[in-house]
Amino acid sequence: MGTTDSVAPERTALSDRRPGGSTSPGEVGRPAVQLLRRFLPGLAAYLFLVVLLLLADTSVGDVARYTGYALWGVLLPGTLVFRALRRRPFSLLEDLAYGAVTGLVLELVAWFLIVSLGAQSVAVAWPLAVVIPFAAVPRLRRHWRPRGYRASSPGWSWSVAGTVMLSSAYFHQVFLARYPVLPTGESDRIFGDMPYMLSLAANAKQHAPLTVPQAAGEPLYYHWFSFAHMAMTDMVGHIDLPVVESRLMVPALAALSMVITAVVARRLTGRAWAGPLAAVLVFAVGEFTATYPNNVNTWTFGAPAVRLMFWSSLSLTYSQPLLIALMGVVGDALRRCGIKAGAGAGKSGGADGAAAEAGPGGVGAPLFGRGVFVLAALFALASSAAKASTLPVTLAGLAVAGLVMLIGTRRVPWTVVGLGAILAGAQVFATAVIFHFESYGLEIAPFGNIQSYWADPGHARPAAFQALVVAATLAAFLLNHHVKLLGMIPLLWRRTFKLEPVQWFLLGAAVAGPAAYLTVNGYNSSYFTIAALPFGAVLSAWGYCESFERAALPRRARVALAVATPAFIALLTFAIYRYSDAWAKFVQRLCGDREANSSYSLLLAALGAAAALALTALVCGALWRLVGRARPALRGRGGIVLLTAALAAGAPGLAHDALQSRQEAWVGSWVLPGSQVDAARWIRAHSEPSDVLVTNSHCWEFDDYANGPACNNTRSQWLSGYSERSVLIEGWAYAPRAVALTRGGTAYDGPFWDQELFALNEDAVHRPTEAKLRTLHDRYHVRFVVVHRPTGHESPRLPELARPVFDNGRVAVYRLS
Repeated sequence: MGTTDSVAPERTALSDRRPGGSTSPGEVGRPAVQLLRRFLPGLAAYLFLVVLLLLADTSVGDVARYTGYALWGVLLPGTLVFRALRRRPFSLLEDLAYGAVTGLVLELVAWFLIVSLGAQSVAVAWPLAVVIPFAAVPRLRRHWRPRGYRASSPGWSWSVAGTVMLSSAYFHQVFLARYPVLPTGESDRIFGDMPYMLSLAANAKQHAPLTVPQAAGEPLYYHWFSFAHMAMTDMVGHIDLPVVESRLMVPALAALSMVITAVVARRLTGRAWAGPLAAVLVFAVGEFTATYPNNVNTWTFGAPAVRLMFWSSLSLTYSQPLLIALMGVVGDALRRCGIKAGAGAGKSGGADGAAAEAGPGGVGAPLFGRGVFVLAALFALASSAAKASTLPVTLAGLAVAGLVMLIGTRRVPWTVVGLGAILAGAQVFATAVIFHFESYGLEIAPFGNIQSYWADPGHARPAAFQALVVAATLAAFLLNHHVKLLGMIPLLWRRTFKLEPVQWFLLGAAVAGPAAYLTVNGYNSSYFTIAALPFGAVLSAWGYCESFERAALPRRARVALAVATPAFIALLTFAIYRYSDAWAKFVQRLCGDREANSSYSLLLAALGAAAALALTALVCGALWRLVGRARPALRGRGGIVLLTAALAAGAPGLAHDALQSRQEAWVGSWVLPGSQVDAARWIRAHSEPSDVLVTNSHCWEFDDYANGPACNNTRSQWLSGYSERSVLIEGWAYAPRAVALTRGGTAYDGPFWDQELFALNEDAVHRPTEAKLRTLHDRYHVRFVVVHRPTGHESPRLPELARPVFDNGRVAVYRLS
């Protein structure tokens, strides 16, 4: 959109009514009214979230402190640095969105220095390291009040704000209103991994790099940057970690992800309305499925992209804005390559680096300039250990774009080479330094994640039928995650694959994710698919906007389409909710699978629904052509209706999630008695952060194992999570050296790797002696013995050898002196 330091050229070059969802920066009127209109959408989205947080028993003080932390500890330093790195301003929202992501990166650097130096008490002052230079240095001072912003149209701003409010309402229904900040009753339920994630955040307040809190001193080779962010939220904002985890972090980072998606899509595609559409496709349109309820056992192709994963995988929540910002800066660098090569109709490069957008009649966002390489390095390094699946997908997309450019121009694309070196360097850093070459059990096994659906151990199926089952399985995989990416098909079709470099980049990454899932065996490889979806969603939104422009719908037709789309979603939502069980049985009978015991049984409902919808589309298409003979206005416009319906086919998942959260407990949630949390919190208040604990609690399900079945799920993390202290041996299922033995599984259930230490740990509770307790105290820095009595009562000798300091009947705590 061609912004310069002065807005005067734009006033002379553009009309008052600007295409592409923007308004002229030269509009005149009352300043107060204009200011209110400009900021009202964002303010409304913020206040809406605040109301939901208050309804979910979040205190006003915590909301205020978190707001202050976000402004002071993330947004302010990040925005100043981003403004110094990008060449020319485009919009205030873009500066704030990219600035917030840049702030997350700077926060990581500050965290490492603060924790390494033991300076946690002054963590709140770290933004001064940015603020003071930008206030003192004249060349930096101008970034406090940049000039030349273009205002977005009210419709565009409210659309983006609406997507944020939609996500806030969703999280309130499925998460904020469902799980307590701190369990108080004996039957309260939480998501099973929440204590684990809480324990890592607590560990990040004291250790850089992190260690495994459930096995004191064990190194943590894991993507743990999200927990450093949580630790900084606690140290800078002075907010209790359970509040950060269960109330504040998830909706805030999800909102940032949606906004940065809208900003990036607008910049890369040259079409303003691709922004909110891409945000909706990424964060509101889920998998195509005809199953309700859709719980963990019916997640046919790994982790879902939308449902449950933003609040149950904090590393994914944290990594998304970093990944999307990285996609934006790499894509912007490739825009420059396309301009230089003359790719893209209506684009031209100027000396100032500005470029015209592809959007009709629009003026494009100015290129970031050379600072794009610094931004790419910042976002790549932060993404490297935010989520392990993000950089490989981005690198693959960049490699595809570079290869096409090399073949097409027969010249080395040095911009791509430079970006590739940055991304590859970040990947090497993460692999060697953070992950220590740990694979977490992932292994190369083509189709290992889906071959169970076509398994035929007895070779009883005819070859032709088996080939059909294999093809149907692959089709089901594409349907499950990728229906919302169908918008890219008209773009590829009309351009006959003569794409711009940035489009090749998006396409390559979109394909690389699912390809990695089909190649690398293990549940966690499904995150490659999820990492690729933002790339595909932007390309899909790009193609949809082009198709919409070509259709040139009159106003009444646009209104009709806007009304029909939510009606179609509502109808599909109700049909799946009400009839999914009967539909599944019908399709199974139709396919001769009456007992639902075939390897492919779980896929039949979705495949049948897709076939039914495809048949309906064919019939409607034929009728449309017939009616079009009499009504010429309909000709050439049926495709946009069909494409709209296809992109919306996965939307029912969001509503189904909200309904399911009210009607059925998710299988990943477990009972955590409040008495255990009380004991852990007592320890937190009466111990030092360096103190180590010993316990006899090692199992995930917090039930009575004293007289019941043996523990077969060593995921106990409640003590380390809520006490914020390391435990000598608690639950070791997620320890890297243990998970590496699972061959792609999510957790390890075998014995602890050091049986001699484990025996000493158990003896401290059940067979204590003065010598054993002295060894624990002197060698392992153990200061408290925590007895979980439902697992087993302590020895009568323990009160004689250690001082009882807490006892609520279920949990007893003894201090070693």
